[in-house]
Amino acid sequence: MTIKRPQTMEAYIDLVDQAVFEAADLRAAIEYDSEYMEGIDGFVTELENELKALLESLKDGSYSFSEEDLPFMSLVNSVNDVLLPFKYLLKQINHTHTAGLDNS
Repeated sequence: MTIKRPQTMEAYIDLVDQAVFEAADLRAAIEYDSEYMEGIDGFVTELENELKALLESLKDGSYSFSEEDLPFMSLVNSVNDVLLPFKYLLKQINHTHTAGLDNS
């Protein structure tokens, strides 16, 4: 499966902004049904903080692409897809981070 990368910085920022929203939504689900989501609450806090920091760096101009994975990817890869329904979005963000914008 090919992961599509955004073509503009604005589109990349939109993806990260969407991921921040999804993480907050997941936090709300955990608070609503903590028994079902047990064990993922600490992960969501860390993920949400890292996504917000990434978004801030994109907005303030201090962000730079890298060949290294984003720090949260080790967490993302360790969590079951069922518990992290927006995992593809996070992989898309990371792929853009490591490969750059799509200039095709």
